[in-house]
Amino acid sequence: MSLADSLRGGLIVSVQAWRGSALDDPHVIAAMAQAAQEGGAVAVRIAGLDDLRAVRARVALPVIGLIKREYPGFEPYITPTLDEVRAVIAAGAEIVAFDSTRRRRPDGAELASIVETIHAAGRFALADCATSADAFDARAAGADAVATTLCGYTAETKGVPLPALDLVRELGPRGFTICEGGVRSPLEVRAALDAGAAAVVVGTAITNVDWLVREFAGSADRVS
Repeated sequence: MSLADSLRGGLIVSVQAWRGSALDDPHVIAAMAQAAQEGGAVAVRIAGLDDLRAVRARVALPVIGLIKREYPGFEPYITPTLDEVRAVIAAGAEIVAFDSTRRRRPDGAELASIVETIHAAGRFALADCATSADAFDARAAGADAVATTLCGYTAETKGVPLPALDLVRELGPRGFTICEGGVRSPLEVRAALDAGAAAVVVGTAITNVDWLVREFAGSADRVS
């Protein structure tokens, strides 16, 4: 079975923590990734080298790896340069996620160079997109899959309702498309698959305990 086939029709769990959270610990991230594996996820999405190494040592699922790094004066922050691409590969991720928008990258790397570097290492290239144009560029460059990850998070797409099902409907018939962003219920997972997604990523609604507690606590009447 190909890597793409192993993901098709399944749930990918994004296991990430807010910076400074009590969950922001590689051992905790790895434990949550194992729980996702045991619960039926087909892959996990992990950010940061320490977390990637910890998860890779603990789970057998395919790992989507990325590094979030901000460079002053540049907007891309998801595996934005070839240095981060190589680091994710070295950490053992089978799938490398990277910013595939048309925004200028800090190292000036072209999209084709990013995909070529990933493929040269025998890894799967996952293009995080905001628009259909981004996805077109990524597929033309040879990316193995595209994701709606950045829809709603760029100046061009700010305010787009999430999950971006209209974008999924547009991209799904043209190739392997992952719905990511704003999926917060099993019904929305089903809706994304029905819209044409090959797989669906859920993060905050499953693994972001900080956000979940704040949401529930905000509806509680605290008694002193």
